[in-house]
Amino acid sequence: MVVKTQGSPLFPILLVNFIGSLGFSIVLPFLIVLVLKFGGNEVVYGLIGATYSAFQFVGAPLLGNWSDRIGRRKVLLVSQTGTFIAWAIFIIALLIPEKAISHIDSRLLGSFLLTFPLLLIFVARAVDGITGGNISVANAYLSDISDDATRNSNFGKMGAAASLGFIIGPAVAGLLGDTAMGDMLPVLLAMGISGTAIAVIYFMLPESHNNPPSLIKCDHHHDFTEATAQEAPPRQTTGFWSTMKKPHVTFMIVLNFLFFLAFNFFYVAFPVHAVKVLQWDTFQLGIFFSVLSGVMILVQGPVLSYVSKVIPEGKLVVTGSVILCLGFACFGLQNPALAYVGAIGFGLGNGLMWPSFLAILSKLGSKQEQGVIQGYASSAGSLASIVGLISGGLIYQQIGGTTFFISALLFLLLAFLSFRPVVINRKVTT
Repeated sequence: MVVKTQGSPLFPILLVNFIGSLGFSIVLPFLIVLVLKFGGNEVVYGLIGATYSAFQFVGAPLLGNWSDRIGRRKVLLVSQTGTFIAWAIFIIALLIPEKAISHIDSRLLGSFLLTFPLLLIFVARAVDGITGGNISVANAYLSDISDDATRNSNFGKMGAAASLGFIIGPAVAGLLGDTAMGDMLPVLLAMGISGTAIAVIYFMLPESHNNPPSLIKCDHHHDFTEATAQEAPPRQTTGFWSTMKKPHVTFMIVLNFLFFLAFNFFYVAFPVHAVKVLQWDTFQLGIFFSVLSGVMILVQGPVLSYVSKVIPEGKLVVTGSVILCLGFACFGLQNPALAYVGAIGFGLGNGLMWPSFLAILSKLGSKQEQGVIQGYASSAGSLASIVGLISGGLIYQQIGGTTFFISALLFLLLAFLSFRPVVINRKVTT
């Protein structure tokens, strides 16, 4: 059978991103509930998130570099297959008895039970993480098919596709969690969604990276596209140090680290905060994340498509960081109404900042280098996630909702540091 890989590549990669975020966000609202149910605490919840990030830290640059050499499509297939296997392990965790392995009572980590289901959830996150290069490879793919006129708009659409998944996923999770199957049904659906992503990549997604032309197939009697007849560009050195020496790359990757650090304090602290302080259930938490994602869709779609034509990406990064600072301060005030104000600030700030930041990053290097640049950026984000998720859980255990003010201060610092991307953007685009 010949796989069809021709046609517009934008819609399939947006669909893949939507499906990926949908599968993840379905489990997001009740993951903290499962961790507490299986004997864990907020620190364990942070460690589970950090496990994914630790393995992604290793896997993302390898997969990104691999995608530069053999093509994006095959690497995306490997990544999504890993996610599918991870959900299968997650289902096993829900089926086995909740037998305790040991009881941990530590001044640093708190008191919790290590159970077999909890251990399997760690394994599932590790498997998903080591093959978790789909974000960096998808960003490299989008860079391949974008030019300066469409780059910011395309990254905005990519963000909007992910945000749409985050709207639908938590809402679906809240509804399915109230059924007789309880937690099992959302996880089964997440596994099915991951399988759908594999099918979309295999049947609909054309290869974007024509350096290895033998990967791009055509229909009927032609084995390869016109890229076969073209001489492959010379191999460029894409090691760690050579990548870091490229103009502005190190600075942007450091910014990427700080952005992820600020966000991950929120991701580990807010679900715990919502359950323990705001007294929200899974449905209420799902509605919150749906509202947050809805604002991001509005901003990353029509709003960003308009403002990116008149405002440089660097200024959007600065503006978005300031708005995120104010939004996170609202979370720290520990009021349910202000939490939604914070959600609107989160959606607006992130919707302006993140696609613009990725658009600038995607200009730092040739197409043959995008996989490795995005991979190292993803690794920096993973390292920040490890630090943020572990320390965020520990910090929240000590100071509660004041944790969100730390994120707010980080975004204020980033707004100051991000004046430099305005300069980078001008240098790259001239």
